Amino acid sequence: MRNPQPAGTNGVVPHGVRGALRGAAHVPLWLDSSAAPDARDALVGARRADLVVVGAGFTGLWSALRALERDPGRKVVVVEGARIASAASGRNGGFVDASLTHGLENGVARFASEIDRLVAMGADNLDGIEATIARERIDCGFERVGSIDVATAPWQAASVEDAARLALAHGEDVEVLDRSALRDRVDSPTYLGGVFHRRTTSLVDPARLAWGLASAIEARGGIVLERSPVASLEAVDGAVRCSTERGTVVADRAVVATSAFPPLVRRVRRYVIPVYDYVLATEPLDARRRDALRWQGREGLSDMGNQFHYYRLTPDDRVLFGGYDALYYFNGSMGARREVRPATFALLAGHFFETFPQLAGVRFTHAWGGAIDTCSRFCAFYGTAHDGRVAYAAGFTGLGVGASRFAADVLLDLISGAETERTSLEMVRSMPVPFPPEPLRSVVVAMTRHAIARADAADGRRGAWLRLLDRLGLGFDS
Repeated sequence: MRNPQPAGTNGVVPHGVRGALRGAAHVPLWLDSSAAPDARDALVGARRADLVVVGAGFTGLWSALRALERDPGRKVVVVEGARIASAASGRNGGFVDASLTHGLENGVARFASEIDRLVAMGADNLDGIEATIARERIDCGFERVGSIDVATAPWQAASVEDAARLALAHGEDVEVLDRSALRDRVDSPTYLGGVFHRRTTSLVDPARLAWGLASAIEARGGIVLERSPVASLEAVDGAVRCSTERGTVVADRAVVATSAFPPLVRRVRRYVIPVYDYVLATEPLDARRRDALRWQGREGLSDMGNQFHYYRLTPDDRVLFGGYDALYYFNGSMGARREVRPATFALLAGHFFETFPQLAGVRFTHAWGGAIDTCSRFCAFYGTAHDGRVAYAAGFTGLGVGASRFAADVLLDLISGAETERTSLEMVRSMPVPFPPEPLRSVVVAMTRHAIARADAADGRRGAWLRLLDRLGLGFDS
């Protein structure tokens, strides 16, 4: 079990952790890149389109690209409030997972009758992402290396066989790793065992993927506009008008893909909240340090606690290490001031050196945070507005890099009015349990975070509060 403090007592940050974080840039590693494109034009004046997409994160970009692939003659305009990938799509760990349900266990619990269809659709979706990256020649460091769920406490190790049996029962290609076999792959003294998922996870540089998707949209005649926050979306004369401070787009149909930001469709607001996740990235490892980790397969890793870490090697052999301390701020408060949290950076750094003590002395060059959109069922929900002319998706809860492409196809099906295998899914037709209004919302989230931490400290035993939330279909996760 991990110490809730980096080390020591009374929350005092050890000198080694302080030194490792000194000078770290508070900007996402992926966005701190010479490959970043120049800013695109803003929306100025009036435009007409067949489809307007609000938001140039992954859901919006995939929606625009898939629309053009379906109908190459369609006029598509994407309107982004800031820069492409400036929000969640450029701040995540770059895990592209086949799961559409935030993991198999969550999918079985919520959509048992259709989970095998969802697993198959998720596998096809991941194949589609790989094919697009190859066809469009997107240089985003795509690696289909799989992932390992690692047990770092005895109660987690006891569940490894059960987790593997569940995956095998639903057609996944997995392998149980005992402590020795796991440490032969990736060497950490904290590891007690794990489950290797061979084909369901790929790794990317998410910002480069987003920039590549935007270029692919433009190559097909689509228009991508930046620095144009949308103030309103309204029905006008059988169409939809998207308005910014300096311009408008009138379109036959619209897709809203604004992630954790306040939704333009008001009914969505009670279902989704912004949760801040924090990440560290080390300096590139030299050969000695790289060899000390083993990690020749370059798999993505996450541990099996309720409060979990995710980590990976980047294309230039840094270790990216994030998760654990997901935070909600009162009334959904967002902004740059929430993206830098020294206490969480120190906590993560302490956990990092506990996981990899052989990397003592390594420096972190980047430490950042960002908001993800979560809902009570941990995976995306869907809906329409304005008589079916507008479709939206939200609530991905941290596994949206892969699921966003599937979401794009769902949204395009919905605004076309087509009845498809996707639109028939219970996952698409149902909504999550809404969060309560403030101030009760903050109280519920705080109680849940406390209960989750207590469960991890009690060998995974879920107390009365978590059992009640389970019965109500409510949850809080990263």
